[in-house]
Amino acid sequence: MGILQKAAKLLFVCVHLILLSGCWDRTEVNDLALIVGLGIDQTKDGKIMLTAELIVPKAVGGGGQMMGGGGAGGSETIIRSGTGVTVADAISNLQEKLSRRVFWGHTKVIMFGEKAAKAGIRQHLDFLSRNPEVRLRSNVLVSEGTAKSVLELVPSIEQSSSEVLRELSESQLLLRVTVKDVLQMLSGDAGAAALPMVKIKPPEEGKKELQPIAFIQRTAIFKKDKMIGDIDDQLTRGVLWLRNEIKEANITIKPKGEKGNITATLIRAHTELIPKYEKGKWKMIVKATAEDDIILNGTKLDLLNPKYTKMIEKELAKETNKRIRNTLKKVQKEMKADIFGFAEVFHRKYPREWNRVKDRWEEIFPDVEVVVKTKAYVRRPGIDTAPQGLPEQEVKK
Repeated sequence: MGILQKAAKLLFVCVHLILLSGCWDRTEVNDLALIVGLGIDQTKDGKIMLTAELIVPKAVGGGGQMMGGGGAGGSETIIRSGTGVTVADAISNLQEKLSRRVFWGHTKVIMFGEKAAKAGIRQHLDFLSRNPEVRLRSNVLVSEGTAKSVLELVPSIEQSSSEVLRELSESQLLLRVTVKDVLQMLSGDAGAAALPMVKIKPPEEGKKELQPIAFIQRTAIFKKDKMIGDIDDQLTRGVLWLRNEIKEANITIKPKGEKGNITATLIRAHTELIPKYEKGKWKMIVKATAEDDIILNGTKLDLLNPKYTKMIEKELAKETNKRIRNTLKKVQKEMKADIFGFAEVFHRKYPREWNRVKDRWEEIFPDVEVVVKTKAYVRRPGIDTAPQGLPEQEVKK
């Protein structure tokens, strides 16, 4: 055997010895308490109470399946809390109560209680962004009341409260905000943010078997990391339009001179923000375009007639325009929070002029002139364009 062959064999053995030592620092899943949901509240004495929804894996059986009861995945969900001066202190306090090391890699939602949100969330976000285990794609929400009370709810369908909140956050009907999104919004030119707000709906009276449920109905508005108020779901739709984030929406209109309503569902939408700066005045032109399908015709109109289709398109555009303007009135004029991204758009187009006013943007923003232009197109009037259940002679063709 030649020297080269011996050297090759020796190298082969050494490489494989290195690979065999690659698992020396591994952590078994059975040694971890997996955080799937995190709630951050402020106590009466100003301390931070951190509530974690934990999935504690059971022993692994044959085929890699989890064994034991407690849910569809063979895991058990528990709620534990810890208190401290900061989130970091609260985590340490929480860890002292657990026999397993907490692991953040499976965190689905991070929720701020209303009191904590109004006090400021910057230091909490600082801790989360520095923790390498925290997923920047975790959904961030605000709860009406305490975050702990939401996480303690017993879901009737999903395995955990955190999974319920994740599903609600990703429904595309309202805002979806991640840790990364919040950090970018608060560090942006405007320093304002909008987060979905969770509310607990109590069981209906007389139906004791039903549990309270969590649902997202409002949006919390932040300025300089502090919550200053909230808006309802209708105004939230206007926010989505202005931010070009609208995905799903139904609009019901009542055509002029008709008895009954027509409902359209959004299939595509696009919003363009066009900044203007003239003679020291800031102006934003909002161009919103929608493509809709008709899903209900409660009138006598036959939508095969282009005349009626154009009329409906005009009414749909008018209703969209109204929603956007209502949102601007509340958020821009009353709350004075630039959650639409106007500051970034002006900054990109007019960097020199922007630098002169960036420190006063909070004062300037409420006075920015906004021109809203909307268009709507009906792509599909329905398989049957005429209203159903109506004698043919009564249909307006």
